[in-house]
Amino acid sequence: MAPNASEVAFEVVGDYELIEKIAEGGMGTVHKGRHRVTGDIVAIKLVAPHMVKNPTYLQRFEKEYQTARSLVHPHIVRALEMGTADGRPYLVMEFVEGDSVGQMLERVGKLAEAEAIRLITQAAEGLIHAHNQGLIHRDIKPDNIMVTPSGTVKIADLGLVKELESDLNLTRTGRGLGTPHFMAPEQFRNAKNATVQCDIYSLGATLYMMVTGQMPFAGCPPLDAFMKKMNNELSPARMLVPGLSENIDWAIRQAMDSDPEKRQRSCQEFVDDLAGKTGRKAPPMVTEPSNKEPWWYLQYRDEEGQPHLVKGTISGIRRTLKDGRLGDAANVVASPTKKGTYRPLAEYLQFNDLVPSATTKTAVRRPKPPRPPSDSKPGTTDDSSEPTLYETARVPHIHLDVSSSNRRDVVRLAFLIAAAVALGAALAWFWQN
Repeated sequence: MAPNASEVAFEVVGDYELIEKIAEGGMGTVHKGRHRVTGDIVAIKLVAPHMVKNPTYLQRFEKEYQTARSLVHPHIVRALEMGTADGRPYLVMEFVEGDSVGQMLERVGKLAEAEAIRLITQAAEGLIHAHNQGLIHRDIKPDNIMVTPSGTVKIADLGLVKELESDLNLTRTGRGLGTPHFMAPEQFRNAKNATVQCDIYSLGATLYMMVTGQMPFAGCPPLDAFMKKMNNELSPARMLVPGLSENIDWAIRQAMDSDPEKRQRSCQEFVDDLAGKTGRKAPPMVTEPSNKEPWWYLQYRDEEGQPHLVKGTISGIRRTLKDGRLGDAANVVASPTKKGTYRPLAEYLQFNDLVPSATTKTAVRRPKPPRPPSDSKPGTTDDSSEPTLYETARVPHIHLDVSSSNRRDVVRLAFLIAAAVALGAALAWFWQN
C-alpha cells in the first residue's frame, strides 16, 4: 500500500522507504518501512506536524529512543536509530510481525490459562530486565504487548518509561500518565512517583483481562475507576471464570491490591506466584473488600451535567479530596447511606475541614442533585460510556450554585403556572354555568 496524499513528501525517510501506514494517532503515525540497501523491514514512528513545536513531547520522544536503545532483550522491541525528515523527528524500531494481546482478545474473547501465563511470563521477563536497569514502563496493557507468529512476546511503546533515580520533568505533578483501567491507583495521583509496583499492578490487570475477557473496571469513568481501585472493588478472576486455578487468581489479586506494600516485590515474585513456587496460600475469595470502615456515598456532576454516584470509606474519600480528584469539594454532596439525604460535605464533621467554604460565615445553598436510579448498584454510575484517558488531576464539574438568572427563571415559571391554574378555574366555572 502506498503512502496517502498527506505523506507524499515522506515516501523516503532517511535510508528507509515507507511501505504502508500501520497506525495513526494524535501524536504521529507509524509506518512499515524497508531499508533501501539491506532490505530489512522496520517500523518507523513519525512525529505529527503539530507536535514538532511541543518541546515536552519531543524530549519524551527522544527519551523513548534512548531508553529502547539501552534495553537489549528478546522480549522488548528494539530501537535502531533516530533522525529528522524535513523537521519532523522519526524513530526506527524493530518491526514485530503479529498481533498485540489486545487484538488477540478482540478476536477470541479470552485466552486459556496456560497460554495466558506463558505470554505474561515473557512480558514479566522483559520488565525484569528493564527494572534491573532502573527503568519503569508505566503503561503496560494488552495493546502494548506484541506477540509474533511463533509466540514470542515483545513489549512495545516505551514513551512513558521513567528512570527510578531521576526524571526529566516530563511528567507534571498530579498527572497520572498511563491507561486508567490498567494503572495502579497511586499512579493516578502522580506518575512521577511510579515504582516497580506500578508495573506489577498493570501486569496483573493485563492478565486479568487475558483470562476473563473483561477489562478491569470497564464502563467506569476515570474517577470512579480510581475509587473502586482504592476500595479493591473488583470481582476476582476466579469468580468470573470458575475453572481458573487458585494460583493465578491469587497472583492477580495480590498484584492488583490497592496497597503497593501488599503486592509482589518484583515481577519475578509475580511469576513465582503464578507457578505456585512461593508456597503462600491464597486467602478465600470475597465479593466486597474486607474493610471495617463504613461506606459513604458521594454524588457529583460531570462537565456535561450528568450525575454520578461513587462510594468509599471516610479515609479513602478524604484522600481523594486532598488529591483534588473530585474537583471543587464544595460542589459534592454526601450521605452515610445510599438512599439517605445527600448534604454538602461542609455539613459533615468528617469532611468539612477539606471544604474551603466551610470555614467562612456565609454559605451558598445548593440544591440536592438528582437521585441515581433505584436499581443502581453501590459504587456504580449512570454513565456507561467508554472512559477517556485520565489526563488531569482535577475533574471538571457543573457548579450547583443557584444564580440570579436561575431565580428569574423560577419566578417566570411560577407566574405561568399560576396563570394556567386561574384560566382552568375560569373555564370550569363557565361550563358549569
